[in-house]
Amino acid sequence: MGKDASIDGSTIIARNEDGNVPLQPQKFIVVKPEDQPRHYQSVLSTFNIDLPDNPLRYTSTPNADDKDGIWGASGINSENIAMSSTETITTNARILGVDPLDDNGIGEEDMPTITLPYIHSAREGVKRLGAIIEKYGTYESNGIAFSDNQEVWWFESIGGHHWAAKRIPDDAYVIAPNRMNIDDFDFDSDDTMSAPDLQDIIATYHMNPDQKGYNLRHIFGSATIKDTRYNNPRAWYGQKYFNPEFDTTPIDQDLPFICRTDKKISIEDVKWVLSSHYQNTKYDPYGTGSAADKKQMRPIGINRNQELHILQIRNDVPAEIAAIHWLAFGPNTFNAVMPFYANVNDTPASYRDTKPTYEPTKMYWLSCTLAVLGDTNFGLFEDFENLFEQNTVAAARHLQIEADQEYKNAADIHAYLEGMNAKMAQVSFDNSNKLLGQMVALAAPQMKLQFTLND
Repeated sequence: MGKDASIDGSTIIARNEDGNVPLQPQKFIVVKPEDQPRHYQSVLSTFNIDLPDNPLRYTSTPNADDKDGIWGASGINSENIAMSSTETITTNARILGVDPLDDNGIGEEDMPTITLPYIHSAREGVKRLGAIIEKYGTYESNGIAFSDNQEVWWFESIGGHHWAAKRIPDDAYVIAPNRMNIDDFDFDSDDTMSAPDLQDIIATYHMNPDQKGYNLRHIFGSATIKDTRYNNPRAWYGQKYFNPEFDTTPIDQDLPFICRTDKKISIEDVKWVLSSHYQNTKYDPYGTGSAADKKQMRPIGINRNQELHILQIRNDVPAEIAAIHWLAFGPNTFNAVMPFYANVNDTPASYRDTKPTYEPTKMYWLSCTLAVLGDTNFGLFEDFENLFEQNTVAAARHLQIEADQEYKNAADIHAYLEGMNAKMAQVSFDNSNKLLGQMVALAAPQMKLQFTLND
């Protein structure tokens, strides 16, 4: 969302990183300039590149097991530029016939590592990634978000070597599921960018189905039955949360890309939408609808959520504390998002030192444990989860207010903010364990292994 759409004038980009299986452990780290590779080699393709010798420090949420590559997913660099990368999106046979995907190109595994440490604005991020895709190609279709304290950009790869990006207006928000999302596109606007020949190939290969203008979703995207069950319902539900007056349905193929609402949007709003599962509709897997209805639509909060990030660049505080990497691990039904300062050299151990195997002393695994147990009887645990999330975020916000006021008194700002992040992480860990204990106490009397007579 743009800065005028948020409650405090921040720019915000956020995403659920969803794996292809339920458990893909994640960690939260800081990559220092000396640790950034100068030559990068992809694991899943033959792509490799020499990188500049002047990288910036940045936060990252890579896989705990790097056998398939880094998969940095989200981060904010030391100049307060944020990147969320990537979301898999859909395309169509027309553009893939013109510009096939390139098996030797880049993919989601690579993009943050080769982009985020070298950009000094959101626009520069769009240009750098676009140039890389034009030169090296990509083997998948992806959506990427960039932001600085003034602008938010949404970038989509198109075919193997093409791309387009659109600046999100300051007063607008976007909800983008796993399909090509950009609709109306003005090639002559300062608020759009694209591969140099993108407009030409549309004309050359007769790709525009519309009588007037350019709707990139119509030209390059999909409108399939899968979209009506997997993608469109999530955009519909999020848009209805912010704009209940919208007269739309879950299967609409032309839900708007750019949206505006009279309500100023908070971090809590973003987290709620990214955790939602069609509450108060017949599609809620935990609701009272029929078995068929409850399985009809792909929810937003799902067992394949690996981490949720909300990258916030604030405009009401000095630059040293403006960048906040909000983070939660695991399925979003039973986690709380923490406002970690990005201007640090290290991250809290319980978020940093995730192992590929189960270890409930680390936040990723603890959050997954809460979600798995909570899923067994959501109605039984829901009230406790709601209180846990409210109290945990409230405590973290209180610490953030303290840090915002006191950080200037610190001899070492980085160390001070690292200490405050550690306090937030401890609150999250302690409250999660408290919730786990409450859930065990609630569930024990419900066990099937019981008998009414006492020994």
